[in-house]
Amino acid sequence: MIYSKSLTNFVDTSSPRRRCGFYNLDRLSYQEAWTWQQSLVAARRSNPDLEDVFILLEHPPVYTLGKAASLEFLKFDPTCSDVELHRVERGGEVTYHCPGQIVGYPILNLQYYQTDLHWYLRQLEGVILVVLAEYGLKGDRIAGMTGVWLEGRKIAAIGIKVSRWITMHGFALNVCPDLKGFEQIVPCGIANKPVGSLAEFVEGINPDRVRQQIATGFAETFAVELRELKLPTQAKPI
Repeated sequence: MIYSKSLTNFVDTSSPRRRCGFYNLDRLSYQEAWTWQQSLVAARRSNPDLEDVFILLEHPPVYTLGKAASLEFLKFDPTCSDVELHRVERGGEVTYHCPGQIVGYPILNLQYYQTDLHWYLRQLEGVILVVLAEYGLKGDRIAGMTGVWLEGRKIAAIGIKVSRWITMHGFALNVCPDLKGFEQIVPCGIANKPVGSLAEFVEGINPDRVRQQIATGFAETFAVELRELKLPTQAKPI
């Protein structure tokens, strides 16, 4: 079952902006979210005029591999493990999702923004940097890599898929997760960069507040007006 969180005061109405449907959800299985993304993308490939969508949620513990990711970065045998593992169509190596990590899935038609994948990746990083700045933290980009770091610890991972300029997959920000699951992999295939979380830098971090800051940062970074949508039980609206 899918549950929706209420979120307010995240829209800048000072100037006309492209509208973007917004789903602020609780925990959702990876498979269900993945299938839903695929349906949203398919609908927009058929009708590019459909409104963009931005989804925020958390996943139960799950590992995902990018389309061309190497199994050498797994520290467990996937053929004899009960750990959930999916190979998906995004770029990048293996990563881990779990409760306490906020995942963002933008379904955007980049023809309304910029048809430039590097620009899009930098924009996603920019959303995270805006959130960190709310806590007086200065996140870092590392040349040649994708993601955001805090004091040498990777706090946000990014992996995307773009088809006919329609985006799917997105970013994962470690707010207050149990990081032990990352010990079973080489996160993003980077052996010398440890993983971190906001909770290590901000005492008593509030995930709901972080969600609001992500929504605000996303709206500002992409110059969109977020329109919060309620997701009916057993419904997959497009």
